Amino acid sequence: MTMNSINTNAQALIALQALNNTNSQMSVTQKRVSTGFRVADARDDGGAFAVGQAVRSDVAGVIAVGEQLGGVKGILQTTFASLSVVSDTMKQLRATLTRLADSAISVDQRETYEDQYELLATQVASFVDDAFYNGRTLLAITGTAGGNIVSIRNESGNTFTIEATDGELLKMPLTAPATASAATAFIVSGGEFDDSDKAISTALTEFGSAMAFVDNQIRYNSQKVDAMEVGLGALIDADLAKESSTLEALKVRQQLGVQTLGLANQGPQVLLGLFR
Repeated sequence: MTMNSINTNAQALIALQALNNTNSQMSVTQKRVSTGFRVADARDDGGAFAVGQAVRSDVAGVIAVGEQLGGVKGILQTTFASLSVVSDTMKQLRATLTRLADSAISVDQRETYEDQYELLATQVASFVDDAFYNGRTLLAITGTAGGNIVSIRNESGNTFTIEATDGELLKMPLTAPATASAATAFIVSGGEFDDSDKAISTALTEFGSAMAFVDNQIRYNSQKVDAMEVGLGALIDADLAKESSTLEALKVRQQLGVQTLGLANQGPQVLLGLFR
């Protein structure tokens, strides 16, 4: 049997509890709508938030690795460009040597070809010496700027090594053979020219493979970040369509709760009629 009392309004208490519950749910929903997250902090879901933070840390690590690999790619591209130009110049050098080996050319022609040889040999040396990117070169094995490059490849700290090449092996003598016979002997024996050609071909192959590996690693890391972010979103992102619908329903419940509480608060006033 319902007790009629002006001291305790049970109906008002029930209505107030329901309204407070609705307001609490609305606060949660509004937070999700405003932040876009189902789990914005540890208060929402401690376990999910901890996992999300760990994934965010991994994502940050992979992104940082990508930046490092970008620098390594820059060094490799610079090195590859240098070697490609050196390889093309060496072809011109061989053609010039062949002309110098011709004893039928005039003295003036010989001087012209000697000058051309020395210019090309100097260019080769310059291309090798100038193959720097951000203060590093892979065409030197000594000095602070040269030597092997050890780079990180993933967020776990695993590394890979790109071995440097001795750029001095790629260069040619800066002075042209003085006679046709000397030029002929140089071509026939191969000498430094064959050694340089072989060193250039080996370097092009090795650095080309290294560049392909770095490109693949960068692509893989990018795809990995995308996958991790999708998984993170599924874990902590809010479904805004669902939250929007929930928010509208809670607004209606809130209005009804206010009206119900108002009606319940009118109960004690009804009791006054009993004394008239």
